[in-house]
Amino acid sequence: MNHLTTSEFKEQIFDFDANKDFVFKGDKITIVDFYADWCQPCKMLTPILEELDKENEDVDFFKVDTEAEQDLSRVFGIRSIPTLLFIPVKGKPIMTMGALPKEKFTEIIEKLKSGEDLESEI
Repeated sequence: MNHLTTSEFKEQIFDFDANKDFVFKGDKITIVDFYADWCQPCKMLTPILEELDKENEDVDFFKVDTEAEQDLSRVFGIRSIPTLLFIPVKGKPIMTMGALPKEKFTEIIEKLKSGEDLESEI
């Protein structure tokens, strides 16, 4: 699981300076965890995300430190952590706040893989 800076996010995920509408640069389902080192729920979520990362080679997992990347956090309106950004290969990304159990992540990943709409799911 890679940590992203704002410039890496713009290179690999979405360049919000160049595009008003979300244009995904990746070619795999992507999950971005916006976290902070002092956040207890974030710490509890990390091992779950690491497990999922190992179990899903066809999904990219990234972490963004909201303390270090405040501009990026502001762009996405992060007000509560953890906040998770789920990005399908095609379609609109979905954000959710709070730590989710592994089973819920697995369910969401399966729906993303099948191309289902997540709007009502999260």
